[in-house]
Order: sequence, then C-alpha cells, then structure tokens
Amino acid sequence: MARTSHMLNARSAQLITEPGLHADGDGLYLQLKNGGRSWLFVFSWAKKRREMGLGSTRSVPLVAAREAAREARAHLAAGRNPLEERKTAREAARQVAQIDTFGVFAESYIDNVEDGWRNPKHRQQWRNSLREHAAKLRDIPVSDVTTSDVVECLQPIWLSKPETANRVRGRIERVLAAAKALGLRPADVVNPAQWRGHLDVLLPKKVTLSRGHHAALPYDELPAFMQQLHVRNAMSARAMEFLILCAARTGEVLGARWDEIDGEKWIVPAERMKTGRLHTVMLSEQAQELLASVKPKKSQGLIFRRGDTALPLSGMALLMLLRRMQMAHVTSHGFRSAFKDWAANETTHADEVSEEALAHEIGSKVRQAYRRGAALQRRADLMKDWSSFLYPRSSES
Repeated sequence: MARTSHMLNARSAQLITEPGLHADGDGLYLQLKNGGRSWLFVFSWAKKRREMGLGSTRSVPLVAAREAAREARAHLAAGRNPLEERKTAREAARQVAQIDTFGVFAESYIDNVEDGWRNPKHRQQWRNSLREHAAKLRDIPVSDVTTSDVVECLQPIWLSKPETANRVRGRIERVLAAAKALGLRPADVVNPAQWRGHLDVLLPKKVTLSRGHHAALPYDELPAFMQQLHVRNAMSARAMEFLILCAARTGEVLGARWDEIDGEKWIVPAERMKTGRLHTVMLSEQAQELLASVKPKKSQGLIFRRGDTALPLSGMALLMLLRRMQMAHVTSHGFRSAFKDWAANETTHADEVSEEALAHEIGSKVRQAYRRGAALQRRADLMKDWSSFLYPRSSES
C-alpha cells in the first residue's frame, strides 16, 4: 500500500463534494456516500481488503481521524486485527461499566445531578439516606439489583419510619432508572423500586405514620372516608373536609377567617402558623366550593363556627367527629402525613413542592422567600391533583 501522508486538510475535506473515497494517506480515507461524510480506514487482513469506520466528520475532526488510523496501523504492525481489537476494547469497557456497584453508581449519579439541587441539606440527605438505609445494596452490581434486594432494605423501616422509607424508595428508584437509561440495566425489566403495581403489593400497608407520632389513615382509604364525610351536615365535618383538602393543621383551620380568603388562595398570617411565617394555601376548586357552601351573607369573622354563634368550633370538635365516624384510631393531624405519602408514592410532583404545601421550612430564608412566590402554581397543580384523588367521581364529572 502506498504511504503518502496528509493529502487532505480540514478545509479541503469540507469542500470535497464528489461521492466516493478521497485519500488522506496511510490507509485513511474521507468517504462521501448517500449524502453523508465519514472517515474510513482501509487495510488488508488475511489477504482480504477490510474497512473500519472511524466516525462522521461532524463528530470526528481530521486530526482525531488521523490518530485513530495511527492506532490501527500500530495494531497491524503488531500482528493484530484493528477491528477485533476495537471490539475487544468496547466489550471490556461495557463489562467495567456493568460491574459498577449500586453504591458507586449512586454516588456518581448524585455528583452528576446535585448541581440542580439548590438546598445543600437536600444533597446531604440523599447521600445519607442511601448510605444508611440502602447499605445492603451498595456492594451489589447495579445491573444485578433485584426486587428482593430493595424489599430487604425497606422492610426494617417501612412501618417504623414510613416517611423516610418513602423517600429512600423513591431515591433508589431514580438511581436504578438512571442506570437503565445508560444501558447498565436491561431495558425490558421493571424497576425493582417501582411503587405502583409492584412494591405496593409486596410491602405491608402502613396504618400509622411517624411524623409527630400522629396516627394516620392510609391514603388509599381516604376517598371512601371523604365520601362518608361529605354527606354529613355538621360544621365539624366541613372543617375536617377543608383540613384534608388543604393538608392543613387543626389550629389553622379552626382559626381560619373569611378575610384570609383571597380567591383561590388562603393566606394564613404568621401569628397563626407553627413556623411563625405567613403561609399561602392554594385552594382547589373543591375547597373553594366547600367555602361557598358555608359562606354566610356577611362573610366576616371565623369561617367554621358553632351553630349560629360567632364562637369557634371546640378543639375537641374534630376528635369527636372522628369518634362518631368510628375512626378514633386516627387523628386529624395524621391526614397531613397521608397527603405526604400520597404525593411521594402516587405523583411526579417534586418533593419540595409537597413540603412547601405543608409549610415545612426549605433552604435559606432568602430561598424560602423566593419560593413562596415562584412555586405557587406548582402547589396549585399539586392541590388540584390531591382534590381529584380525594373525590374521584366529582373530578370526572
């Protein structure tokens, strides 16, 4: 083979338009075929002409194509087939990638995506929760993690620390989804940490939740409970219904006033909030209709009152309502935990959106102030979905 080098330059390689092979020298050719432009290394092996593609000119510049051709010639000089050597190298790279353990891959995944998490606490929680509660997965190749492995991690905390367990499950699911997207897990196999239609039939139903040790009704039982609540005429039933729709605290609802309602917003003043910060609740259509149903001719003062008086409902009113409904095993505050579980398990809403809806503190004071304005629409969408979940029939009509 003639060994004349560098017959092309970057400009001439772009100006050539005639289809066919155009030599650069030493076996490297510019190939124009079917409207495409690519690099080709041509060599002889076992007395036969062989071709090895080196990539498109759009992604491989001339200097890189020359280097690839030089490496191919080095293999030939050593008595090796360049095509076989490339195949072997690619297989070795694939095998190295596949032996990444879950722990190694999880750390790499967090490194790649954490720049989008502005809250440093959130970044640390991701790492800590996986290191502590997914420790049994850390040494398993990410390609080999099974449903049994995930269940074994979650079972010890599933009932005792349900909120933590929900978050760990979701984080494991995201890590494994990323591995699948990169080809490190089979494309046709269900994610072992998937909840709906998978882990929801394998893990026990949670009867209590750990947030503040408030007993809570499992969220999948809430639509039936809301139907029972909706047909009751008592003001305490309307207050309870509103409390669940808004995922609010008991004191916030019992002290709610008409002048706090602004269209689709319920603006709770700082002095009535546990956090000491003003909080805006985005009202779903169902919540707005409920308010309209109890609104007096003169809409002032407290929203939920005792009969025709101006007195607030008793702090025991909601507890007694639950007892009359034979639901004494749950508390009104526990419905906030059910809301959080539903948002984590059944929706794609970001975790921070449900945290904001619950008036939990997220990030710095500057970040909190920004998010109170920027995230209202996302919270409105979340509360709309929550209402549709609680009232499936009314949401379809």
